[in-house]
Amino acid sequence: MPVCVNASPLSERFNGILLVDKPAGPTSHDIVHSIRRTFRIEKVGHGGTLDPNATGLLIILLGKGTKLSGQLMGGDKAYTGVMRLGRTTSSQDCDGEILEEKPWEQVTLGQVEAQTAALVGDIFQTPPMVSAIKVEGVPLYKLARKGKEVERKPRFVHIYRFAVTEWAPPLVRIDVLCTKGTYVRTLAHDVGQALGCGACLDALRRTQSGPFDVKDALPFDEVLRLTPDQLAVRVIPLHRVAGTTV
Repeated sequence: MPVCVNASPLSERFNGILLVDKPAGPTSHDIVHSIRRTFRIEKVGHGGTLDPNATGLLIILLGKGTKLSGQLMGGDKAYTGVMRLGRTTSSQDCDGEILEEKPWEQVTLGQVEAQTAALVGDIFQTPPMVSAIKVEGVPLYKLARKGKEVERKPRFVHIYRFAVTEWAPPLVRIDVLCTKGTYVRTLAHDVGQALGCGACLDALRRTQSGPFDVKDALPFDEVLRLTPDQLAVRVIPLHRVAGTTV
């Protein structure tokens, strides 16, 4: 049940950030809205979007912490995920419409590792149509829903690590460390295109954002069960956040 509180939205104890372990399903905005409504905190934001079915670390900004959005969103990100060989979708992940399915049985672990290794370093990445990037003020995903496709400007990103951690074809578990703005589902798509069988992202979990780790985050359902005093204990204050290197 939601916790109704009468604490002032300007209370110093709610100025900072909260580390939340996001479940699959809700959008990042849904998480923000629920925390704002449950605890009656006037200013709530987040430090980097996760797709609805992605899980893991979501940095929630509270009160004056919302001013740190740019600093927190600029940090490097770490993910674990699962690629599915043999399937190409409209969104480059399992949520999209299946566009094509091809045989994957002849693909070897060595071939996949060669393609992931080829993407390590500085690359230009074309964002997917199903994304929140805006063109002339309109999010790409809204255009995609209308069946429209527009030219997207490639983005310069850096991939520090893109490694296979488990081989169970057609599923391939991966580990990625990258700069902000990188689409892991696009990495999976590009590997599939290079292999000739296609691929999409089946699952994604963010484990790190800047200096913050998901192991220090509280599951979202547990956050909503906290009392205001318990929530205040979980808030990382501004002076600690500002002193971190992101």
